[in-house]
Amino acid sequence: MIIAVANDHRGVKAIEQVKAIIAQLKHECLDFGCAEESPVDYPDKAYEAAMAVSEKKADRAILICGTGMGMCIAANKVKGVRAALCYDELNAQVSRHHNDANVLCLSGDLLGTTILRKMVETWLTTEFSGGRHQRRVNKIAAIEQGQDPREITNEQ
Repeated sequence: MIIAVANDHRGVKAIEQVKAIIAQLKHECLDFGCAEESPVDYPDKAYEAAMAVSEKKADRAILICGTGMGMCIAANKVKGVRAALCYDELNAQVSRHHNDANVLCLSGDLLGTTILRKMVETWLTTEFSGGRHQRRVNKIAAIEQGQDPREITNEQ
């Protein structure tokens, strides 16, 4: 897989660990992050990586800012992106298994190296389960298109 990564100044240290994990799992990394701790605007970085996913230049993305919230909000504005803010391994697993999240948003300030590793490994190795969850992902896509998700049936 090609994994886009992006971070702001508060995610500099964590993104280095994430890039190492991506390489260890034999995935390709597309880096949109900043390498210095000088302030940068997280929406700019989130947009670049989210657009890579939206335009199919990357299969998934991992974004890191101080709390992960800003990156998540910004990324979810991009068409076709399903960004999930996760704080533990279970969140990371469910975001993929049930929601087919294609962007993982993490906190650079609140996660230690052990939990960060477990979350990224889990998120990158968990597959979407489909089934009833596919209908729900279809409803999310309908909302994105300005449609009423209640009009989406099981057959769609």
